[in-house]
Amino acid sequence: MSKLNVAVLGPIPRDHITTHHGEEIEKYGCATHTAIGLAKLLGSDGKVHLVSHVRKKDEGPVKELLSFYDNLDTTHITSDADQGDVISLKFIDQNNRLEKQTGFMNPIVPEDLEGLMHCEVFVCVPITDYEVPLETLKYIKANSNGLIIFDAHGPTNTITISGDRKIRFWIDRDQWLPYIDVLKMNLEESKCCWFEKEYQLEDLTHFDEQDQSHLSDFAKHSLDRGIKSLIVTLDASGGAVFFKEGDTIRSEKVKSVKVEHVIDTTGCGDSFAGGLGYGLLKDPTNYLRAAKYANALGALRTQGRTFEVFKSKEETDQIILDNYGSL
Repeated sequence: MSKLNVAVLGPIPRDHITTHHGEEIEKYGCATHTAIGLAKLLGSDGKVHLVSHVRKKDEGPVKELLSFYDNLDTTHITSDADQGDVISLKFIDQNNRLEKQTGFMNPIVPEDLEGLMHCEVFVCVPITDYEVPLETLKYIKANSNGLIIFDAHGPTNTITISGDRKIRFWIDRDQWLPYIDVLKMNLEESKCCWFEKEYQLEDLTHFDEQDQSHLSDFAKHSLDRGIKSLIVTLDASGGAVFFKEGDTIRSEKVKSVKVEHVIDTTGCGDSFAGGLGYGLLKDPTNYLRAAKYANALGALRTQGRTFEVFKSKEETDQIILDNYGSL
């Protein structure tokens, strides 16, 4: 039986985190959550190829951190430009935070993917709008049969000259949709993807973060333009999953995996993307099953500050069975 292969594209930022409990944490984040969660699930069945750019002083520590996972390939982590993300996160409460970015990874371009076009799944987890460009998605589509999972966190976030990370409208969204198979985002980011053609000035001062009334229209628009599934995370409520069955758009809510005590939510979205990648590896059209794995990895991420929170496939399957009753 041939081994499965997954590519993870995204930054490995040096994060300085102040939790909502006032605790301070320094660690590497973003794509490390995605890749390690996937590696734990795959075990001996496959390999995870992490594609990223880091600062020269971070390359050694990052590769040492990832060396504990035998099935995680780090040969596509490079520091030639000596550029990598550096981010400060200060949590106001469990889910909301203030962000500053003072270091900037150079974009992942087609040349960085040499030797990876055999991968069955490409999980793209940019956190800022320049990190995984459209030209890179076009290259994957043209040269691989792999499924492309894309996190809209990237194109809906930008950086000001003072280092403040701010949300933004994804104005050129429709140019990207034909090159994405599964589009993943949170509810706030979905508001940045479904916007009016023109606003009155006063409209821009009212942003209802909890409103979900736009999701059906946004899903239809996106599914009609090339994506196969839209998945919107809804914090403790789980996720909304949209996909087509024939000409009909199906909409399902997949409840979250319950956790008793949240320790750290940093990297939950990246872990969720890793769960999607694993869930779609063997069953590329079972989006509801993939959402269960995604919710499980997101929930596990909240349970500690290290990567030891992630579990094997057998342990994760049991969490899913306990929570949903079936895989």
